[in-house]
Amino acid sequence: MEIKKNIHKSKGRNEFVTAVAANTEGEIIEIEGFAAVGMAGSDFVPLTKNNTVNMPFGGEFMFLPDRIPIVYNIAAGRFEALTENPYVSGEKIMPVAAFNSPGYTISYISAYKEDDNAVFLPLFSYGAVGWSHGGFRSAAILVDRERRQDLRLMQQDRVVSGVRKMRKKMPGNRLRAHLEKCALEYGCPAGKNFFLGRYEAPLPTSQHCNARCLGCISLQEDSELKSSQNRITFTPTPEEIAAVALEHIKKVDKSIVSFGQGCEGDPLLSADVIEKAIKIIRSETKRGTININTNGSLPDIINHLFDAGLDSIRISLNSVRSKCYDAYFRPKGYSFSHVKKSIDIADARGKFVSINYLNCPGFTDTPEEVEALILFIKKHGLNMIQWRNLNFDPLRYLDIMNKTARHSKPTGMQITFKKIKKAFPKLKHGYFNPSKEKF
Repeated sequence: MEIKKNIHKSKGRNEFVTAVAANTEGEIIEIEGFAAVGMAGSDFVPLTKNNTVNMPFGGEFMFLPDRIPIVYNIAAGRFEALTENPYVSGEKIMPVAAFNSPGYTISYISAYKEDDNAVFLPLFSYGAVGWSHGGFRSAAILVDRERRQDLRLMQQDRVVSGVRKMRKKMPGNRLRAHLEKCALEYGCPAGKNFFLGRYEAPLPTSQHCNARCLGCISLQEDSELKSSQNRITFTPTPEEIAAVALEHIKKVDKSIVSFGQGCEGDPLLSADVIEKAIKIIRSETKRGTININTNGSLPDIINHLFDAGLDSIRISLNSVRSKCYDAYFRPKGYSFSHVKKSIDIADARGKFVSINYLNCPGFTDTPEEVEALILFIKKHGLNMIQWRNLNFDPLRYLDIMNKTARHSKPTGMQITFKKIKKAFPKLKHGYFNPSKEKF
């Protein structure tokens, strides 16, 4: 690979982070003499103490089969692809990536090359990771300090206890039963929080969607990809929804309940049920924040939900350029103009508007994307950006985006953050839906 000159790191914050890989036994090994490498598009960056953080608690390691790790040879001053274990001749090794805890956005992807027979990676994000002074270091940026989904605060025995209590309170409620499966079988943090009586409770409702997102985690038509969880198979009644929501709102301070979860389609396609549920909730209490996570495809319906008492809306975007948006969301029966209209309606009505911004280093941090986002925020009323990691094979995603539109050299996620914050000092940044007390 190309020799990189003038990359000299010494002790302190610029100290290199040691490269790691996985051997055939599934063990993570250090590769002495080589620095771990992060990837953003076709650019490679050696990981240092300065561009990494201690790997957050609750993160997981991903091994990348049919791929070759790219590392930085410190002595030679160049990037290299390691085709075998340097300690065991002929043994294959795999790249290692970090799937970071909620609240962190990856700044670099784990660097690798694909084998000729490589298949799609599962639907996760793949952050760069290395080893330094007895601990793993991750290329990630903390965007939200709230401990809403900190697994240390979600002891399993307390979750199970909460499940038993809710069974007794709402024995015939199908939505409660669905959330029980989410919490116990899929380990869903949002589901767990409902049974723990904290922060935000999910209200999955819709069986259908009018988008065919490349990275949909509840329904995949692509035979090479598998959804990570099953989509809800029924539509709860307004009474079932309201019962779950009111149980949460009445016992949780600064509570949030949200339609639009990973285990459903888009909630706007079940708006008739949701509107009735919101009216029931609001007939009993003005407390709590009622939020909807959506693709924003049906602006007129959103208006009706605001009339019923909806407080906030979060709209998912991978890009504010329509061609790139279409390439990922693959909308059916709506266009990006409908999404923008939904944002404008919410802003005109004084509602709190967030975007669920799906990030991928090498695309999100290109000048074209950053400039488009700045212009978009100037034109449309946004209160918050939730910086989320795109859960999709990064090289396949970048290939699709590069075939869709022109992109220049990425400037880095850190610089992207600084530019947005400088342009819009009042704009909120985070990872989780805020309660209305924080609006």
